[in-house]
Amino acid sequence: MARITHGIACSHIPALGVASDFDKWEDPYWKPIQEGFAPTQAWEAENLPDVVILVYNDHASAFDMKIIPTFAIGCGESYKPADEGWGPRAVPDVEGHPDLAWHIAQSLILDEFDMTIINEMDVDHGLTVPLSMMFGKPAKWPVKVIPLAVNVVTYPPPSGNRCWALGEAIARAVESFDEDLNVQVWGTGGMSHQLQGPRAGLINREWDTMFLDKLSGDTQELRCIPHIEYLRETGSEGIEMVMWLIMRGALGKETRELRRFYHVPASNTAVGHIVLEPVNGDVPPSTTVEGNNAEAQTLIDCP
Repeated sequence: MARITHGIACSHIPALGVASDFDKWEDPYWKPIQEGFAPTQAWEAENLPDVVILVYNDHASAFDMKIIPTFAIGCGESYKPADEGWGPRAVPDVEGHPDLAWHIAQSLILDEFDMTIINEMDVDHGLTVPLSMMFGKPAKWPVKVIPLAVNVVTYPPPSGNRCWALGEAIARAVESFDEDLNVQVWGTGGMSHQLQGPRAGLINREWDTMFLDKLSGDTQELRCIPHIEYLRETGSEGIEMVMWLIMRGALGKETRELRRFYHVPASNTAVGHIVLEPVNGDVPPSTTVEGNNAEAQTLIDCP
């Protein structure tokens, strides 16, 4: 049986990819970030999964205004780094796990989530930067990756409640896969930042710390944060943190924090990551009721 062993949340700031690609980690600006991620890189090497389900958002590389899926899962064999305007990053191609990906896609759709299935796409910094931050500069990525793209670019993004419920459904899907696999779920993006307008450069350390704190334990408060609070407290791009809630939902009722790191600034952005493990490994039971509208039943009542 496949099992989700850990969850990781990680910023995917494109400048981190530049620092990695051009060996800038010894520069005074970047060195604190490298030092902050180094212990997690060592931990990841000792706890290497077979597959990472990597939740990220595309930045007009695979999707544009012609098609904007709310949730899309990559079921292909491999994915090339995208050209984001200055050439593709010099990082390895991302190797997928089609068998598990198709199984998850089927399970999610039958669990009332309308997934878009993608067999061919290039992946941008949203997906490749977290891989660099965890694995450095290998000749080949040491894990297989299932991309799960979320729309947090064009209004309306999915609610945190819906993202958490999707994570629970992913846990059910993974547990029902009959191959013995160690699976991690990563949520990426954030933390607080705004890239344009009068509030450009906004960073809210207090709110970010609250968010990190509440990823641990058995509270579900984060799933009820409304869109407007993300916008007001964390800037226009802080909404990316709803993707962390997919990771959190996949870990079950209670989690334990193993490590966290938070640093300001990295290219006018608060950079952070956290490593979590499920406390009891419980997979939330499916609420699907044949013949009823089960979709709404996967959500909790938020005030």
